[in-house]
Amino acid sequence: MPIALAALAYAVFLFSPSVLNDGDTWLHIAVGRWILEHGTVPVTDAFSYTFAGAPWRAQEWLSELLMALAWRLDGVDGVLILYGAAVALTVWLLARHLQTWFPPLLAVIVTIYASLCGAGSALARPHLLAVPALELWVAGLALARTRERPPSPWLLPVMTLWANLHGSFVFGLLLVVPFGLEAVFATKTPDWHAARSWALFLAAGIAASMLTPYGWHSLVMPFHLMRLQHLTAISEWQSPDFNMIQPAEIALFALLLACLLHGRRISLFRLLILLGMLHMSLQHVRHFLVAGIVLPLALAEPLSRGGVRGDAFGAPVAIHGAVGRNRLPGLAGLGLLALVTVLRLGTAAVPHDGPMSPLSALQHVPAALRTKPVLNDCMFGSFMIYEGFRPFVDGRAELYRDKFIELIIDIDRPDSAVLQRTLASRDIAWTILSPSNPASAVMDMVPGWKRLYADEYAIIYVRGTPTS
Repeated sequence: MPIALAALAYAVFLFSPSVLNDGDTWLHIAVGRWILEHGTVPVTDAFSYTFAGAPWRAQEWLSELLMALAWRLDGVDGVLILYGAAVALTVWLLARHLQTWFPPLLAVIVTIYASLCGAGSALARPHLLAVPALELWVAGLALARTRERPPSPWLLPVMTLWANLHGSFVFGLLLVVPFGLEAVFATKTPDWHAARSWALFLAAGIAASMLTPYGWHSLVMPFHLMRLQHLTAISEWQSPDFNMIQPAEIALFALLLACLLHGRRISLFRLLILLGMLHMSLQHVRHFLVAGIVLPLALAEPLSRGGVRGDAFGAPVAIHGAVGRNRLPGLAGLGLLALVTVLRLGTAAVPHDGPMSPLSALQHVPAALRTKPVLNDCMFGSFMIYEGFRPFVDGRAELYRDKFIELIIDIDRPDSAVLQRTLASRDIAWTILSPSNPASAVMDMVPGWKRLYADEYAIIYVRGTPTS
């Protein structure tokens, strides 16, 4: 059953048009291509013209390298297959691990709901490649508590992999604390041997997380990002909208109800994990994906009525007597995996015009303007980098920081004075803006500027007479 469920998730991802609805996908492919071409990771910005040469590190360099390799093998289809495989692996791992504590059917239901919680973040971006590592890490911590042992040393390479894939690895390190404290205070008298073992594991995990091309910088970069004041200007860092019922809301209510019904079984430290994840999910919509994986694994044991312990890495050795009884769902799942892969390869996915990818508009930019300073909509910046342009701004908030982001907000508000001052002071030769951007209406009235091209996704303005 886990294989069949994973295959279904793989098929849905591969043919869901929304997975390419984030412009940063194109940026990450471009960064990966740069790494392949130069044989090293970037330490300064090589993509914008406004911050060219400024310190910048590609935190997700390994994800970007994998994306570029997949892109070289089979273009956008290769990238989709890479991410579909990551989604399928995560679903399979979660279903398998939950069967350590839950009956198979319940484990499948919980896995489906967990997947729905993260559906809004199912985008071809590095965080999704890191999700299998997140699942393995949290499952490893939960299983260590089930077996009343310290976490397996085999989790440390998982942390190293995670740290090179995405900055969310810091959250995995923080999770060691509540699980470790539960181990220490599981009995009436503190278990100082357990305290030592979990503390050593945390220290080893921190050391493992610094085994990246950027060393200790990898550990502090996520904290620098979180300190940005204008982070909530980015949609994924905004709070969720509960005006309409969504799967994550139902799942959270169901989980809270289960905890209220079985409160005596749940330790204070597991409740703190629940409250922490609830806070994170209400603060930033992007954390629904994390909550959908962390909470089922963290609360499975106290909510279950007993399960069968797994092997050293967490794979159940006997799952309520169900393993091996019926291989038909597994075989069907493998068949579905092969079929949808062939279908994906047979229907080539290519970049096309969209809200994040103004392909036609960029094709109308005269050659003489392509290398000149441009003022662009932030959501176009990543695709422009993919297409070989150097944008004014893109989605890398950690590079542009608060002062520059505030300038972009003022331009988009629009503040006509700020817009015209920016056009003059930075010697802007052309602009590309979304028709929905209020700054577009101002551009129509700025003296000396003319429309060169317009479609439903982008409008290009040029200074003076368009150059062909």
